[in-house]
Amino acid sequence: MLTRLKVSGFKNLVDVDVRFGPFTCIAGANGVGKSNLFDAIRFLSALADQPLVDAALSVRDEGSRTGDIRSLFYRAGEFIADRMTFEAEMIIPAEGVDDLGQVAKASITFVRYALTLAYRRDDQLRSLGALELIGEELSQINIGDARDHLRFPHSAKWRRSAVQGRRTSALITTTGEGPQRVVIVHQDGRPGRPRSLLAANLPRTALSASNAAETPTVLLARREMQSWRQLQLEPSAMRRPDDFKAPNQLGVDGSHLAATLYYLARLSDPQDGQDREAAAAQVYAQAANRLAQLIDDVREVWIDRDDRRELLTLFVSNHDRTPYSARALSDGTLRFLALTVLALDPRQRGVICLEEPENGIHPERIPAMLRLLQDIAVDPQLPIGADNPLRQVIVNTHAPAVVQQVPDDSLLVAEPRELVADGQRGREVRFAGLPGTWRAQIEGAPAVPIGKLLAYLNPVAAAMDTPFNLDNGGRERRVVDREDMQQLLLPFEPA
Repeated sequence: MLTRLKVSGFKNLVDVDVRFGPFTCIAGANGVGKSNLFDAIRFLSALADQPLVDAALSVRDEGSRTGDIRSLFYRAGEFIADRMTFEAEMIIPAEGVDDLGQVAKASITFVRYALTLAYRRDDQLRSLGALELIGEELSQINIGDARDHLRFPHSAKWRRSAVQGRRTSALITTTGEGPQRVVIVHQDGRPGRPRSLLAANLPRTALSASNAAETPTVLLARREMQSWRQLQLEPSAMRRPDDFKAPNQLGVDGSHLAATLYYLARLSDPQDGQDREAAAAQVYAQAANRLAQLIDDVREVWIDRDDRRELLTLFVSNHDRTPYSARALSDGTLRFLALTVLALDPRQRGVICLEEPENGIHPERIPAMLRLLQDIAVDPQLPIGADNPLRQVIVNTHAPAVVQQVPDDSLLVAEPRELVADGQRGREVRFAGLPGTWRAQIEGAPAVPIGKLLAYLNPVAAAMDTPFNLDNGGRERRVVDREDMQQLLLPFEPA
């Protein structure tokens, strides 16, 4: 779980400091930089798994400079930052396995990871450039300090279940300057000497090379970061049937939807007096009941197993018992189903990012989508367990219907600001919470003026010269200009 992220020098993120709760909604206009925050999270996740250059090339390149690593650094006119810094506070799993299947147990589960990268010309990769690791640190946040770092509302029972262990020394440190800079990995598994790595020669982060035997806590921090992902649900991927050998976990594009739901149905433990078929039917019923919140005419959801062709196909039926395969379902229905399956899967952990969750959803059904997303996230009032996995959801949107429905303490508003760097004028983005919420109570944290939310709270009035201006310059009458519609609209006056 990512509880705080500080970023500077990455795209248009300059001195950004964002605190997250279990569910966070980021609202802002198109092009302001909402997606850049997602890119920063994805970049950190990639750095925990891939070499530096590969991780950089995996990040969305909004400037169409494909293969230009320099495009990841902040720009203002001709000025280009030469360093980017990241600092992430996170709660990590207490237990996991490494790439060789060896079990790892964390000595502490609340940690802070800091990373500084610089651009370096590379004679062998002139069109790409290279990244140089300037500093890397992984340090502990002990139980006694956890409450000061976890500012979102939560119970003491939840905090005790999430934050475990204690350490008196850091796990990764960096010492020295220039060519003599060294990254030191301190062992917390079996006894042994720290491992020193010359920073200038590192093709990847030290964290990405961890293992269960020598550095189990570092490994589990890596596993947490690897679980940070952005869903980009593609209807074509969700419509495809799965063969019997398909992976049984949902892909970031929604692929393997049928195989995952079938696996969850077969994995479910029968209750007293139940057989396997009844337990599977209960899982399908849960999916159907959730889908019925989006579509009134839903009776059943199930997976058809075709032994002859070895295929698994998703079906939905209405109250007339007419079956519809996934190929016949709308894009919005498939997105909702994919998120429903994700919510049912206790194996899904970590950070889930999703852009514009309202896509394909009727405005009246947006509250159902938001309830589903909040249910996917961990409940911070209950202890973490199989029925309350440590999951976090971060969404971004520019839709008024979403902003109006989310809890006020989950909302962050992204606003552009001018910035002058090295005499060059550029733009950065600031993320601010609402006055009176837990974020606004943190010293130095920005708060967005309520008046700034006019476009979300009453978008029709905000778009008109006057709240009810019926003169639209001789154009054809809009829906909003109808007299019967005007009677339903009330003027909005910002506080």
